[in-house]
Amino acid sequence: MIADRIEALIERRGTNPRAVALAAGMSPTGVRDIIIRKTKNPTFANLLKISEALGVDVMEIVSGTGLPPETISIAGKVGAGAQVPVFDAYEKGDGPQVEAPPGLPPSGVVAVEIVGDSMEPIYSNGDLLFYSRATHEGIPDDVIGHRCVLEDADGMGWVKQVKPGDEPGLFHLISLNPGATTMWNKKLRWAAKVRLHWPAELSRRF
Repeated sequence: MIADRIEALIERRGTNPRAVALAAGMSPTGVRDIIIRKTKNPTFANLLKISEALGVDVMEIVSGTGLPPETISIAGKVGAGAQVPVFDAYEKGDGPQVEAPPGLPPSGVVAVEIVGDSMEPIYSNGDLLFYSRATHEGIPDDVIGHRCVLEDADGMGWVKQVKPGDEPGLFHLISLNPGATTMWNKKLRWAAKVRLHWPAELSRRF
């Protein structure tokens, strides 16, 4: 849809609808209205102005021709029963990429790859988990009780349900496999809720 392509181009350029509208000589809300109302047939004259403001050929907006897929960085690998050193590429945003799953905005989102089969049948080897970090370090209150991607004090990456520990700053890490051992009173560097689980066979990597 034209409105979705305009929104994607704006996001990739790190700008906003108002700035694009003003650069295109439109009313301040002109581009926002196209996006919000999902206007199917905005005038070609306006599309041409918007494409010039964004520095793209108008056909990229009209038909999507030449638009690269939106991608998300794969930050590293995590395990459940086995220790896996986590490589956190969150700040750099480089490294392997995966095409963003439908409906998941790529901005501020990172993926990690599951290692091993200890999380079967919930997660399988090679599956991807997508998450967003609210802070570079620390454990936000809203992750408690949820399935999380996390890094412990030793630099190991895990996928666990996070529960409060017996003392402040410590956490119990509950395995997704009922037969696995709980990790008691662990210090964590960070934890982030899993936003989306994407099976390996559906992922398109670059």
